[in-house]
Amino acid sequence: MAAVYGSSMSMTTISCSIKQNRAPTRVSNFNSASLCVNGKFFPSLRLRAAPSRFRISCAAKPETVDKVCEIVRKQLALPADSTVTGESKFAALGADSLDTVEIVMGLEEEFGISVEEESAQGIATVQDAADLIEKLVEKGA
Repeated sequence: MAAVYGSSMSMTTISCSIKQNRAPTRVSNFNSASLCVNGKFFPSLRLRAAPSRFRISCAAKPETVDKVCEIVRKQLALPADSTVTGESKFAALGADSLDTVEIVMGLEEEFGISVEEESAQGIATVQDAADLIEKLVEKGA
């Protein structure tokens, strides 16, 4: 059993026990840390700040999501006033597997892309479809 103790500039102390076969807890904003293994303390470690990292999320443009909503509404023959958003699941809108294939074909035609079968199987929501379209359009450009 090991324990890690750390403190930040605000003198907040955080401790974390690590047991065998358990993933360690990640904690940030440390300036120093000490390590204790089986009751034996190791010298304090000074920690350097890591450079900031960018997090990239693949969120489709609102125009793409709106266009996908229109195509889904058309393919499923939903009334114009029905609510279809990025979070809408095809199954919740009443789409079966054949409807989903027709939706993907409509998207391919509208956006001039080709969706592989493996990628098409991962589409469950309107947002999933819009994100995939953005990715394929960017790849094709």
